[in-house]
Amino acid sequence: MTEATGAHPMRLERPGTTLLIADMQERLFPNMDADHREEVVRNVKILATTARRLGLPTLVTEQCPEALGHTLPELHEALGAPVSAIAKVAFSCGAVEAVQAGLRQSATRTVVLGGIEAHVCVLMSALDLMAQGYAVHVAADAVTSRTQANWRLAMAQLRQAGAVVTTTETILFQLLDRGEGDEYRELAKLIR
Repeated sequence: MTEATGAHPMRLERPGTTLLIADMQERLFPNMDADHREEVVRNVKILATTARRLGLPTLVTEQCPEALGHTLPELHEALGAPVSAIAKVAFSCGAVEAVQAGLRQSATRTVVLGGIEAHVCVLMSALDLMAQGYAVHVAADAVTSRTQANWRLAMAQLRQAGAVVTTTETILFQLLDRGEGDEYRELAKLIR
């Protein structure tokens, strides 16, 4: 899915980029590392707001929603209510036909990935998506697990596998590309 556009493969560009938020759910999220929950929600909101403002496609998944609940209510505004989440039982978003169809439909080449848990659904999704030819940028500060040990090991494994492990702020500025205009003025406020 990656094409020769002249840009470095680690460089994000708006055309062909889709945001994928994995499993930020009501009954699952409270079990995540308490020291990082607030930061992760803030950064997922920034990613979602950025994607919505810049017109990037966004996919949201929910792991076994009948047991784990639905997407956190505090994310709905940033995602653009109503949230139309893709229910799944596979841990990997990349193994879900509705996700694959959404990526194909939007001519995606690069996936920006956030959500939970880093060492399960995020890791497996990134590995499967890369195997399918997508470039994957994981927002490390928009991803968490129940323990920091699991998060750290997942980030190391993702780097080793070839994912770009980065930050929400880096993603935002790469997608903006310029420090001028209405988009910049609106979105730069999100990180102040």
